Amino acid sequence: MIETIEFVLGTVSNTASYLRLWALSLAHGQLAETFMDLSFIFVFKATNIPLTIVFGIILWPLFWGITFGVLMVMDLLECFLHTLRLHWVEFQNKFFRGEGYAFKPYSNEVVLGQVLEG
Repeated sequence: MIETIEFVLGTVSNTASYLRLWALSLAHGQLAETFMDLSFIFVFKATNIPLTIVFGIILWPLFWGITFGVLMVMDLLECFLHTLRLHWVEFQNKFFRGEGYAFKPYSNEVVLGQVLEG
């Protein structure tokens, strides 16, 4: 009975984790579309030629750089969250069993000492 409850809770947790990543991807797409629309509105809908030139040469590259920075931060966040989800949720659910074995960290010094002594 306990394993069934743990399985159902794990399934709900995995689904919520994937939905979180999906929502971040949707937000990324919508933000990219909004930035693109705003950049074209400011540059190409100006009423006079000098203002269009100022927006196109000076402000548009600045706006594009900020947009690129925001979207790259979102991409990095998406990759970080996906990696964290894989390590934490998938690994912990599938392979980790808290059976009371003491953790023994790997040490090059200990292994080298055993090889040199033996």
